[in-house]
Amino acid sequence: MTPSTLKVTIARGAAGDDTFDVPAAANQTVLDVVSWIQQNADPTLSYRFACRVGMCGSCAMMVNGVPSWTCRTHISKVLQGDTVSIGPLRNLPVIKDLVVDMDPFFDKWVAAEGVHHPTATRDDPIAPVDETSAGRVVANAGIECINCSVCYAACDTVTGNEDYLGPAALQRAWTVLNDAKDGDKAAILDAVSGQGGCHNCHSMGSCTAYCPNDLDPMTAIAGLKRATAKSFFKRGR
Repeated sequence: MTPSTLKVTIARGAAGDDTFDVPAAANQTVLDVVSWIQQNADPTLSYRFACRVGMCGSCAMMVNGVPSWTCRTHISKVLQGDTVSIGPLRNLPVIKDLVVDMDPFFDKWVAAEGVHHPTATRDDPIAPVDETSAGRVVANAGIECINCSVCYAACDTVTGNEDYLGPAALQRAWTVLNDAKDGDKAAILDAVSGQGGCHNCHSMGSCTAYCPNDLDPMTAIAGLKRATAKSFFKRGR
């Protein structure tokens, strides 16, 4: 049974933690709780959200030490007695309270060459894509990543190695590598095989375990390990 009042501890950075008494409500999410605190108890509390329906991923936070989309996380599922702790995503610089700087995350996405390398111009006809081809099936498996950074926050390798590109960036690189229309697969393989690349992954699987969209970055990273090894021996270096 959910208690009538929740004791919610919010991480406030260098200022320490603050605990708030929040009225419990039916079907209450963690994001509802954070919003109640900002609207009724402390208007200085900073946090991010947008869609509130599990589409954008901007409300991701640490809930009892677990990275989660707070709009999808019902408070009744995470209460420990009548308490819950909420903090900013791990592995990213904190701007204020529950707001993190996403720049390092997106910088690594770019560093992994997770961008399309075109083989045609906008004036050329659009080539058809065989949705049943093996490469397209593999690419589609990771295409629903919305860069919420939950997997990045869950990854202990990122925690121990700031150069590691991280599961989201590497999954994106694997998706583009398997895109038949991509024109520079060698650039992708070079980017993900160097310092901080796919071979730093310890295959612990936290990225896959915590992905809110049920994607499988660990398998994508394993694919990159195989592809970079094949490329190494093929090129003779």
